[in-house]
Amino acid sequence: MNPTCFIDTNVLVYARDASAPAKQPAAERWLRLLWATRSGRVSAQVLNEYYSVVTEKLRPGLGRDEARADVRNLMAWAPVPTDGPVVEGAWTVQDRYGLSWWDSLVVSAAQVAGCAWLLTEDLQHGQALDGVTVVDPFRTAPEELLG
Repeated sequence: MNPTCFIDTNVLVYARDASAPAKQPAAERWLRLLWATRSGRVSAQVLNEYYSVVTEKLRPGLGRDEARADVRNLMAWAPVPTDGPVVEGAWTVQDRYGLSWWDSLVVSAAQVAGCAWLLTEDLQHGQALDGVTVVDPFRTAPEELLG
């Protein structure tokens, strides 16, 4: 079984963002391989952010029905809830690494999910955060991690 990858909101959004032709194919490629290997993970926070961005901010955006279908599909990845352990872990991450609160919640959720990697362009590529390594999905091909 492949190690798991936690996917941040930006990767999901780029997969649907036709106005980002340099990033959309890479995001789609990552998601295809994560589905095929059953190694993707998300959190409730990421799904909420995704829905908000693609229905309210993305131009052209997605209709609510299409965005809701995406979120329902991503529920197969057993989203990590923003519960006590995630909040406690986020405080530790925030204090130790000086990350924003929202990024700290994402890192903590990745840790709770037991993920080896966190796919995001929002943090420093290669940074190790207490067992989770940040991977910029636009600098690294999925085959480099997942084979």
